[in-house]
Amino acid sequence: MPGYDSLFNAFLTILVTIDPPGLAPLFLALTAGMNRDQRYQVAVRSSLIAFVILALFATVGADVLSLFGITLPAFRVAGGLLLFYIAFEMIFEKRQDRKEKAADVAITKDMIHNIAAFPLAIPLIAGPGAISATVLLSGSFREPVGKAALVGIIAICLVLTYIVLVLSRHIDRFLGETGRSILTRLLGVLLAALAVQFVADGIKALIAA
Repeated sequence: MPGYDSLFNAFLTILVTIDPPGLAPLFLALTAGMNRDQRYQVAVRSSLIAFVILALFATVGADVLSLFGITLPAFRVAGGLLLFYIAFEMIFEKRQDRKEKAADVAITKDMIHNIAAFPLAIPLIAGPGAISATVLLSGSFREPVGKAALVGIIAICLVLTYIVLVLSRHIDRFLGETGRSILTRLLGVLLAALAVQFVADGIKALIAA
């Protein structure tokens, strides 16, 4: 069974890459005109789809890397760099702009009835950052118990995401533009630190090999 530090770092990494507070205003924009029950249905469906995607990468992510001949240390460096880029976007508010563009594309293509799958589940919840983080973490949770723990962490993160989506109107009103900006930047700094640790661990393993 992985240690508490490993479990907490995994939880923090996945939660920050999903970025529930940043999803709240986008969820409101995408579900504009829907009643409360319809919003609940969209929130449930998008969270479940994202869970299936991330759980799949958590269980077979390391095997996929092996299939392509990619070593875990190499992926740690590459994944860490990607997470650092996402952290950079969060700190300088670039990521929210990109998410809003993805949401606009979904609306202009008349995919309102399928927004739970696209763009909410993919790429807003289970985006490249969350998928990369999950695959990255799957290498450290190789035992069946570890994989089960990682899937459990993903489930907890997506339950929290679902709660944020359901309460998005209240959260968005409470945080406001300033509060959202501050929270996103703080989460970005945390993610940057975790990303640097992934890169450092990967380089250390590559040198040792």
